[in-house]
Amino acid sequence: MYKIGFFSESGYEGKVDRNNHPNLRTDSSWVCSLDATHHPLPKVLSLPDNSYDIGIMIIPKNRRDMMKHPILENYKRVCKKVTIMQESYYNYWQDSPIDEQIWYFNFLTEMDMILCHNETDKKYYSGLTNVPCELNPTLMLTDNLVRRHESGNGVIIGGNWTKDYGGFDSYQVALEITDDITAITTGRMKEEESQVLKHVPWVMWSEWIDILSQYKYGVQLSTAAAGQFQLNCSYHGIPCIGYSNLNTQKVLHPLTTVDLGDIGQAKKIAKWLKDESFYDDCMISTQELFEKHYSEEAFQRHWKDVIKILGVNDEKN
Repeated sequence: MYKIGFFSESGYEGKVDRNNHPNLRTDSSWVCSLDATHHPLPKVLSLPDNSYDIGIMIIPKNRRDMMKHPILENYKRVCKKVTIMQESYYNYWQDSPIDEQIWYFNFLTEMDMILCHNETDKKYYSGLTNVPCELNPTLMLTDNLVRRHESGNGVIIGGNWTKDYGGFDSYQVALEITDDITAITTGRMKEEESQVLKHVPWVMWSEWIDILSQYKYGVQLSTAAAGQFQLNCSYHGIPCIGYSNLNTQKVLHPLTTVDLGDIGQAKKIAKWLKDESFYDDCMISTQELFEKHYSEEAFQRHWKDVIKILGVNDEKN
């Protein structure tokens, strides 16, 4: 077994208990499934040398304070192999001030590996940095969850009305199915949205999974990031319409996936989903694909390969 240290802006320290954790979103699921130990980012400055065989770090969107400290030097001191996990969509960091962009790029180039959400992200980071890149698949732990047995007839859209979330586009496609449309709530929700459609309030992850089970259809036409919405829909057998540049969409929902920007095809698929035979095909297909490609067992098999590519085995022998 290898010791894995996980570093992020989250404030907790230690292991993640799958049976007693209030918010098992993707990053917490990674920590749990990898049996990693989580530390708040500043802790890397004070941990002993060679504490971990592998380090995984998520650098937050607000990097200004990090730039004041020798994070990179200490990260390499604490972990024998250092990796960075992609945050958000692939080039979000280029909205930052130029000095932050340069700092982040230099940090990337010092890594042993960059972990990415999607195949398109792998191509981007590999070409930009020449650093080895591998996927770190989005994960949900299902031990204590219950799949839906019945649902209403409504559509849930996976984002608010901003460019990155594509909420307006998703709403237009959802209208091809019904006007019973609900959106999730994010920190970027516009107040005026409440005049147009209903919203699920922000809740803890397990409650969100229960709420999601009440919907029949999903739509998310957004920029490509972790793809948790598509993954969560797939677990419940909810067909989701979305773009092909997102791994959880194209792998789990092949029958309802469209090329980036192809709203016309998305609207056609929305109409097809009202046919119960097509809907059932999509529902059965996505649940089977979830078990094949995005179960925890599949995630752990993938990580055995990642560890080999990192060369940790060679150094242990």
